[in-house]
Amino acid sequence: MKKEDILGLRTVVYKVDNLNQAKDWYSKAFGTKPYFDEPFYVGFNIGGYELGLLPDDKPKEEKGEGVVSYWGVEDIDYVFKEMINLGAGVHEKPTNVGGELMVASLIDPWGNIIGLIFNPAFKLSD
Repeated sequence: MKKEDILGLRTVVYKVDNLNQAKDWYSKAFGTKPYFDEPFYVGFNIGGYELGLLPDDKPKEEKGEGVVSYWGVEDIDYVFKEMINLGAGVHEKPTNVGGELMVASLIDPWGNIIGLIFNPAFKLSD
C-alpha cells in the first residue's frame, strides 16, 4: 500500500439510542443542521468532514475509549463550555499538550466521546 491509497478522514459516526434527540443536540452543539436526515442515518457536514449519527437499539452499555476523534476548533475553551451548557459531560478539560496545541474531550448524552483540538500548525494536505 502507498500513501495515495488512503485519502484521509471522511466520517466520524456516533451511535445513539434516540436519533431525534441526538439530531437536535448535535445541531446545537455544532451550530448546523444535518444535510442528510433519514430514520437510519443523520449526516452533518462539519468543515468538510462528515459527522454521522447512527441509531443504536442495543442495550445501553459503557462505550470504550479506544478511539477518540478530535474536531478542530479555534477557541477550545469557548466550545468546551458551550457543549457543557448543552448537557455534555467532562471527559478531559482543555489541556495544553505542548506549544500552542490544546486538546479537550466531552461525553455526549449518549456516552460518546467528542474530542476537541486547537492545533494552529495542522494544515490539510493536497
